[in-house]
Amino acid sequence: MEQDKTILTQAGVKKLKDELKRLIDEERPAVIEQIKEARSQGDLSENADYDAARARQAIVEQRIQELQKMLSNVKIIEDIIEEENVKLVRLGSTVTIKKIDDHHKEIGDEIVYTIVGSVEADPENGRISNECPLAVALLSKEVNDVVTVKVAKPYKVKIVDVKR
Repeated sequence: MEQDKTILTQAGVKKLKDELKRLIDEERPAVIEQIKEARSQGDLSENADYDAARARQAIVEQRIQELQKMLSNVKIIEDIIEEENVKLVRLGSTVTIKKIDDHHKEIGDEIVYTIVGSVEADPENGRISNECPLAVALLSKEVNDVVTVKVAKPYKVKIVDVKR
């Protein structure tokens, strides 16, 4: 997979397109209006409203460019899944894991994660980036495999289930 691709779900693409549309149709015109109003106040060298509006304009324009670049290089996870072996952990997989000790005894509760691209990662809601150490360890593995997660203090997990 090419490194410059933005990996997203179909829902992620929609979210970014919606944000881009809002920035172009609402934020950009509002900032332009703020700049016009600030200019009408006279001396721009000491005009805080003008400076604030210009700063906001720079932020909006930068985000528009970021979104356009991401959307022009998108690889949709669902498309990747169709190309791959469904038994293996891949991008878009929902993986149930259980931590294990050095004697392969299971510890704690099962944990469920969906592996997504970094743009959509939200660990608190069970969505981990394909670039994080846990996902890297899980990718291309299958149910019952035991993997070592390479972090400062490595740990092992067992793959309990893999779903698409």
